[in-house]
Amino acid sequence: MPFSSGSVTPEGAGNHLYSLPPADGATFPDQRSKSYDAVNNAWTSGDPGLLNVAYTPDGGEGEVYVVGGGGDPPPGGRRPGDEDTYDPHAHRKLDHPTNNAETLIHMLKGSLGTGILAMPEAFHNAGYGLGICGTIFIGTLCTYCLHILIRSQYILCTKLRVPVLNYPDTMVAAIEIGPKWLRKFKGASRHIINAFLIVYQLGICCVYVVFVATNIKQIVDEYWRALDVRVYMLMLLPPLILLNYIPNLKVLAPFSTAANAMTFVGLGIVLYYLFGRGVPHVSERNLVGEPSHFPLFIGTTLFALEAVGVVIALENNMATPSAFGGYRGVLNRAMLIIVLLYVTIGFSGYLKYGDRALGSVTLNLPTDEVLAQVVKAMFAAAIFVTYALQCYVPLEILWKEYLVKSLQKKSPRQRKILEYVLRTAIVIATFLLAVAVPRLELFISLFGALCLSALGLVFPPLIEICVLWGGDVTAADGDHRLGPFRWRMIRGLAIMSFGLFGLVVGSYTALRDIVRSFL
Repeated sequence: MPFSSGSVTPEGAGNHLYSLPPADGATFPDQRSKSYDAVNNAWTSGDPGLLNVAYTPDGGEGEVYVVGGGGDPPPGGRRPGDEDTYDPHAHRKLDHPTNNAETLIHMLKGSLGTGILAMPEAFHNAGYGLGICGTIFIGTLCTYCLHILIRSQYILCTKLRVPVLNYPDTMVAAIEIGPKWLRKFKGASRHIINAFLIVYQLGICCVYVVFVATNIKQIVDEYWRALDVRVYMLMLLPPLILLNYIPNLKVLAPFSTAANAMTFVGLGIVLYYLFGRGVPHVSERNLVGEPSHFPLFIGTTLFALEAVGVVIALENNMATPSAFGGYRGVLNRAMLIIVLLYVTIGFSGYLKYGDRALGSVTLNLPTDEVLAQVVKAMFAAAIFVTYALQCYVPLEILWKEYLVKSLQKKSPRQRKILEYVLRTAIVIATFLLAVAVPRLELFISLFGALCLSALGLVFPPLIEICVLWGGDVTAADGDHRLGPFRWRMIRGLAIMSFGLFGLVVGSYTALRDIVRSFL
């Protein structure tokens, strides 16, 4: 499931976020003016000054709330700080909310993809001992950061009197009440978040192109003749462009369901091969790998585990969002299963293939067995369909956040042509990058370290520090202050330092290996 980008700011909107929750039974002022926003997966108003930020991941239409606008706040509206007894959870009106079990399943489904298939190669970089401990540590850290992000969003929603906030809006609202020296970066923070989201999503698309082409190559090489992997990427280019021309994601819903089924079945067959015949003894594998490869392990594990955008969208669409957090909440249960699954795949894959572990464990499966080739075809087909979903996020951010306003004077036909030019350019950009560096494991590590260190480990503690900076919180969130000696701030800074370390060192190591691949 893709990240959600920032909501579209209404033309002429001011710098402050205002809100006015609808009264019970109230309807939107102009039902005819609503339009679908694929980024937030929600319906928005065409009326300047009104903006919906409700998420409906299952495709349902959410209720509309006033959360943006210029000038003075509307009658009955609130400025930040006028919390009273407003409960954001009570004001979420969704047509198709998910229950706890459905949310748990959605999180598990979102964790099964190219990331989990790369875990054996990650364990090769770390060694099985450090791989197990490191995966558990990074998984715990990611889970904790998701908790503080969700908790900070709740506090901000209470202050702003809005039911939900997406990631960029959360950052802007947090900086607005954070340290004074930081507030001057409020406007830039939205663009920074959007930039990381765009780069990350384009990175996923590059990984998908390499993944599909490499798996198809192994199949065709066995039954026909060997060709360069770039030839298969070139063959994929036209269908990927046409796939990205689909204007409505609902058209892909049946194919997405089929892709999920193929992924689950394929993963089961992969486990059969990993635990099947010929498994070496653990003494034949390294307990700790080469220290110079540790940053690659961090990047790959972050790419596989971190799903901040998915978590925000799922929590916002829950029927009982209060059950999402807590020690026995949906988030902890889902992440526990996910981490155990990743450790299992990583350890068993490294134990089976050792130094031969590749960027996807499917590439290590036998090439002379039909079942193994079927698994590769299933994963290739599933990832191919998912490519369009990943392209939607950078497309919507670039189009609605940065281009559509400058094209107001263009005719609808001209705007539509330019939109399809952008759709084509996004696919070609990911294709060219994949052709330039057809190394699956390096792509995964690079984009995991570069983007998810920031989105998952740096920004959430920063948001929490800003939210709790002044200590001016109400009784509803009074347990979440900076604490004695500002220990919560110290803890947040420590997590941010680790995230920045992963970002800088992990990105440098991946880029260094990419450069070496050209030599």
